[in-house]
Parts: sequence; C-alpha cells; structure tokens
Amino acid sequence: MKVAIVILNWNGKALLQQFLPSVVKYSGNTPIYVADNASTDDSIAFLKKNYPQVSIIQNPDNGGYSKGYNQSLKQIDAEYYVLLNSDVEVTENWLQPIISLMDSDSTIGACQPKIKDQKQPTHFEYAGAAGGYLDKYGYPFCKGRLFYTLEEDLGQYNQNTEIFWASGACLVVKASLYNELGGFDETLFSHMEEIDFCWQLKNRGYKVMYCAESEIYHQGGATLETSNPKKTYYNFRNSLFVSFKNLPDNRVLPVILTRLVLDGIAGIRFGAEFQFKHLIAILKAHMAFYKALPLLKKQREKLAIHRKANDVFPPYNSSIVNDYFVKRKKKFSDLDQKLFR
Repeated sequence: MKVAIVILNWNGKALLQQFLPSVVKYSGNTPIYVADNASTDDSIAFLKKNYPQVSIIQNPDNGGYSKGYNQSLKQIDAEYYVLLNSDVEVTENWLQPIISLMDSDSTIGACQPKIKDQKQPTHFEYAGAAGGYLDKYGYPFCKGRLFYTLEEDLGQYNQNTEIFWASGACLVVKASLYNELGGFDETLFSHMEEIDFCWQLKNRGYKVMYCAESEIYHQGGATLETSNPKKTYYNFRNSLFVSFKNLPDNRVLPVILTRLVLDGIAGIRFGAEFQFKHLIAILKAHMAFYKALPLLKKQREKLAIHRKANDVFPPYNSSIVNDYFVKRKKKFSDLDQKLFR
C-alpha cells in the first residue's frame, strides 16, 4: 500500500457515526482502518454493520494513543501512515496534497494539514492549528494558537512551511521512519507523544512540515476535555519527559530546573483561582517525573547518538509564557520572528 488511514477508537461509536462518513467520502480508494482499543461500547458492531469496507484491528487493551497505534500499525504494511483522530471531519482533496508534498522531498518525515475548529469553522483549532513549535523551555504552542487564543483563518498561514512538531490529530508519517524510531513512547500514554516523535525525527535530520493546501476540522477534547485535571497531569508530566529525553546536553539541566519553577508558578495560579484539582495534578506530574528519572536517563542515553549529531533546540528562543501572559502577545504574528532559529 502507498497510504493507509488509521483511526484510533475507544468507546467512540458516536464519534464514528458523526465523522467517519467524511473520511469514507473524501479519501477515494485509500484503505481505512479503525484500530480499536478494547472498546466496551458497540463500536465494532456499528462498523461491521455500516462500514464493511473499513478494516478493523482489535487491540487487546486500552494502551492509550501511543500503545494503541504501536500495536495496530505492526499489522499494516504501507509507505505512509495517516494517523487520524476519530473526531476529525475531512474535506474534499484533503489527503493528496500532503502525500505529494512528502513525495517531493525524501527528507520530510512527518506532515500535518491545516487544522480548524469543527465547532467554530472560521478559526484554527487548539491541537495543531497551522503547525507546532516549542519555546526555549519546552512549552508547546502553534501557529494560529497561543495557549487558549485561537486565531481566525484569514489566509495568513496559507504557505507550506517547516514546523517543529505536527499534530497527533492528523499526523502523516513515513512508515519506515515510524518503525525505525520504534513508534511512540508508550510511557507517555496520551498527550505530547507526537512532539516527542517529531523531535526525534528532527534529531535524525528529517523535516516536519505543515501542508496548507490540506484542510480538516477537529472537534477536540473528545477523549479528555481541557478542564479535566487528568489532561493537566499528562500535559505537565509529558512535557517534562519529552524535554528531558531530547534536549541537547548543555541545555537539559537549566531548562528542566526552570520548568519546575515555572510549573510551580502555574500551580500557585491554579490555587489562587481555587482550581485545586489542577494544582494537585501538577504536583502529581512532578512526582511522576522524579520517579521516572531512571527510565528517562536510559531513554536519553539510547537517543544520544542521534541527539548529538544534530543538537536540535526548541525553535523559539524566548518564553512563550512570558510573551503571552506578561507582554500580552496573543497571536503568532505578535511574536518576535527574529527569535525563531
């Protein structure tokens, strides 16, 4: 196969009912797979009855995004994997521009489309927008989305550009590279596994791209809503995990120490707003990080040869937290472009 579309599902019958029709309609003859993470609803029965043309892979347990894809992709032989969330509505001719872009340059390892908000279609969506970046302390943000400020799509990001990380909501990857990296880090379970994956691609000398000619609509928050403390836990924990694994040697200690302080300030802010569950989630995330340090050191040592070959820094040499909350810079265009390396 040239391309395989793989949709991860866990108790998502309602999402499949709503969004799968667009994928079937606008994906031509591209094979579609639903990788099911041991759902307890009737997702499988629904698929068998209504979409016999969709192949089903049944994973033995719910290992989250990382393990779910690692288990299922072993059973698919294709040149490109299209990892698509179950809450994504695709549009006509959404896939071919991405494949054409990746075919045009052998150094492209991953790519994402323009991701807009299914609930507010005129605006970019939180989980990816027009491509992902990291600031100097490892905090993620997107072109078209800084923290919770979503920009309206006015054509300002209509150029194909190299980015730092591509969204897991619709992540197109070269299968050979996915297998070479061993897939996603299963210790992350959910959230930021795509950032870790893309950073490792960068450390191996590959590009990650944003394809403006392709457009999809993402509902977002279908698995974990932003207000869920569990999401806060995974975001803070996994950001520390990913930074520790991938930062250059001379940056890892100062960045991690600074991050722990900044996370503490975020926790104090949550406490001041009486959001104590989120404060506790940050404390738990830090404890999980300390506990995981022996494993993270082993992972870091394993990646050392690739990391040292390229020494890929986060691209934005400033603090997005300071720019957004203190300097009140709310749009990507407000950021000092000279600080991007």
